[in-house]
Amino acid sequence: MEPQEIYQELLEIPHIAPGHIVKGVIVKLSPDEVLVDIGTKTEAILHRKELAGPAWEILKNYKEGDEIPVCIIRPESDTGQAVVSILRAKVENDWAYIEELKRTKATFEAEVVDYNKGGLLVKVGSLKGFVPISQIDPSHYRNHKGGARTKVLSELVGQKIKLKVIEAEREQGRLIFSEKLAMEEWRAERKNRLLRELQEGDICVGTVTGICEFGAFVDLGGIEGLIHLSELSWTKVSHPSEVVKVGDEVEVYVLEVDKERNRVSLSLKRLQPEPWSMVEEKYKVGQFVEGTVTRLTPFGAFVQIEEGIEGLIHISELSFQRISHPKEVVKVGDVLRLQIISLDPVHRRMGLSLKRVAEHERSSEDWRKDYEEISRREYGG
Repeated sequence: MEPQEIYQELLEIPHIAPGHIVKGVIVKLSPDEVLVDIGTKTEAILHRKELAGPAWEILKNYKEGDEIPVCIIRPESDTGQAVVSILRAKVENDWAYIEELKRTKATFEAEVVDYNKGGLLVKVGSLKGFVPISQIDPSHYRNHKGGARTKVLSELVGQKIKLKVIEAEREQGRLIFSEKLAMEEWRAERKNRLLRELQEGDICVGTVTGICEFGAFVDLGGIEGLIHLSELSWTKVSHPSEVVKVGDEVEVYVLEVDKERNRVSLSLKRLQPEPWSMVEEKYKVGQFVEGTVTRLTPFGAFVQIEEGIEGLIHISELSFQRISHPKEVVKVGDVLRLQIISLDPVHRRMGLSLKRVAEHERSSEDWRKDYEEISRREYGG
């Protein structure tokens, strides 16, 4: 039931008695006096304490002729006028709203106005309630390490959060709410909907919520998917932290949706060009390139030509002299000028040679010397 519907029920009371909520019409609205027509012989007067403060803040949203709910304080004063309260009507309405939320187990939103070591203080209309630490959604702590409780609570002040009523005692003025229960229900509903709607091949935007050795978890807005380590980048990645961090907003490709196990597999690299798909357009056999030695093996040295493109200098192509291990010629981190001697994009292989570059440069030097010698003989240089 909506708050307005609850208002209507409360206003349909046939007798004017202390504590009753009735609907009236503002006939005079001034800082000195507020008169409300509630159907009695004389207009009711607003309690003098409500000509300032919170009640006056409420009245700023009204003008003469507007309807307004009021609570009867005294049916008749010495002047024969009923004395009414706007704040009491608001409080009664807010309690009725809270009690209806508790009865229906509905979720609602409220603003966090303060915090203490035990939890959060939230405001619902004119009422204030408490969200204990144990009832705060754990997701707030994901981006903070141990000992960050105070920081988490302070950052929530001013934000609106989803809540459920777990205790509402009007006589004691006790209101206890749970964000955790509200978010669990919201996630379950959202998760079920996403599982129904998500399709392989969809492109979604999500937030990185966790990182582990084998991949990164991404919240798609109610359901978490996993980007496996192998799907983070086309280049070799040792740990997910090399590519993403918790809190990053990322665009991901949906690889698989397993409805039976409630699992979603995602990819980051599938939305990026596959480097080897463009190799034939950029590189040719015989071409000279520059690369960085990334690792050594007994049979040769691997060299990164560009991000995602790695080639091999076989041990036989490192030197004209016989060597037993590549480390005799190169080391990891060396930047080398190389010649492409083979290219196989389908199997992602590129053969490289270091010794042929040296041979080419030596031939070029010999040709230059020969040219200079001929020039001197013919032109007397």
